[in-house]
Amino acid sequence: MRIVFKIGSNLLETEEGDIDLQFLSKLAESIKKLKKLGDEVCIVSSGAVLSGAKKLNIKEKPKDLVLKQALSAVGQAYLMHIYDTIFSNYGLIVSQVLLTKDIFSKSNEDRFINAKNTLEKLLELGIIPIINENDAVAVNELVFGDNDFLAVYVSFMIGAELLVIFSSAGGLRDDEGKIIPVVEKVEEAFKFVQGTGTSFGTGGMRSKLEATRLATTLNIPVIITGKDEEILRLRELKTKGTLFKPSKRKLRNALKVIATLEEPKGQIVVDNGAEEALKKGKSLLPAGVVKVEGVFKKGDIVSIVNEEGLIIGKGKVNFSSEEIDRIKGLKTKEVRELLKTSKDEVIHRDNMVIF
Repeated sequence: MRIVFKIGSNLLETEEGDIDLQFLSKLAESIKKLKKLGDEVCIVSSGAVLSGAKKLNIKEKPKDLVLKQALSAVGQAYLMHIYDTIFSNYGLIVSQVLLTKDIFSKSNEDRFINAKNTLEKLLELGIIPIINENDAVAVNELVFGDNDFLAVYVSFMIGAELLVIFSSAGGLRDDEGKIIPVVEKVEEAFKFVQGTGTSFGTGGMRSKLEATRLATTLNIPVIITGKDEEILRLRELKTKGTLFKPSKRKLRNALKVIATLEEPKGQIVVDNGAEEALKKGKSLLPAGVVKVEGVFKKGDIVSIVNEEGLIIGKGKVNFSSEEIDRIKGLKTKEVRELLKTSKDEVIHRDNMVIF
């Protein structure tokens, strides 16, 4: 089995603010056993800023982007030293792989392929890639949401059969604080979202659920669990945390590309009626559009957002942002007369993926 482990900054930090060496040792010991069973493992690890702050004795997460990048430059070296030292104790070899968002853009498909080939070769050699966003050169802060989405993109890139996201919550909890063992539909899990993350983390459970929804849409099962997990059981989809089952829908490869590699140029807000229709496999019609955000042209990829601000899908538009803004809320006949077009849909169902 090919497994991706995602470790956030909050998981790497103890209550006293130190790097949790005990957890990393447990992880290394478990990975050694997984490898003996024939499994291949990638780790998507945050923690560069946390490690840099610890090195420089900075107690609070910096708000300034340039300082954050500087800390990550210091901390990434320290973080990899920790991984190398601990994993070497178990006879494991690690490698550093720093990625940026542009690798996952359709316009840079050659870079995507190169990164994929590198990861495949590392796995073939029995090496464990330790993957992080290249914060030192990233132009936007928190691009991947504490690496939750990066973990999904990497899982898609290498064809992972399981994504494990470690969380301080230990899993998705219901209104009474009890862990929900299995979730069939991720959409229904958002009602339990609370909190926004920790001191050096940026994701929180909402980010994890949004990333999980994308992963399950791509037919990748996801487990959100805590440090006390019996890691070897995860390969059997057994967990103390929450198992999110993959979608039963079979996505065409083109839709997988839309869901992952294509960067949205803007977003379209839809009403509740349109949201329900999209989930039933319908196209997006102008009548269901509430608002248009961003500037984009015909053929661009946009995010589809519900009235609560939740991204529910992505798709390729048939009209520009200006045209959609003019026809939003109108009926088909009115749209054809206004734009002198034969097209009915803002986004056709064949060019859309709903999470």
